[in-house]
Amino acid sequence: MERVNKIWRHPVWKQQMEHLAEYEKNRIFCRHGMDHLMDVARIAYIENLEKNCGISKEIIYGAALLHDIGRYLQYTEGIPHEKAGEDLAEEILKDSGFTGEEQIEILEAIARHRDKDIGEDSRLAGILYRADKKSRLCGFCPAEPDCNWSEEKKNMLISV
Repeated sequence: MERVNKIWRHPVWKQQMEHLAEYEKNRIFCRHGMDHLMDVARIAYIENLEKNCGISKEIIYGAALLHDIGRYLQYTEGIPHEKAGEDLAEEILKDSGFTGEEQIEILEAIARHRDKDIGEDSRLAGILYRADKKSRLCGFCPAEPDCNWSEEKKNMLISV
């Protein structure tokens, strides 16, 4: 997991996560901090193992750590976070030692992690999409009644 550790030590990642934490500190709805990122990583890795997808742990954890890296720019500049995240992640992945092919796979997953059309895909992008949604425990959230997620999108049951 050496390359994954390079991601969270990367100055751009750290800066974006610090800005995001400050921006979301009073947010009553889902936050996008390290707890969320690790939940997504673990859920994605479980699915990968259960379905024998064969994706490496570093690829899954790398994608999970980076999938919301563009959130702060979405809040402050109006750039969709999947697009801002893809742009930020490119430099971080390169600096962290991921190969060109791995970078392409992770960047696609980041860019498409909000795309419903990828929801059934067995590749990294589909796994990340599903893990991101499953990571939210709407049924246990005190802000659930005020949340703008549709009832179909909310996770009212625990699933992996």
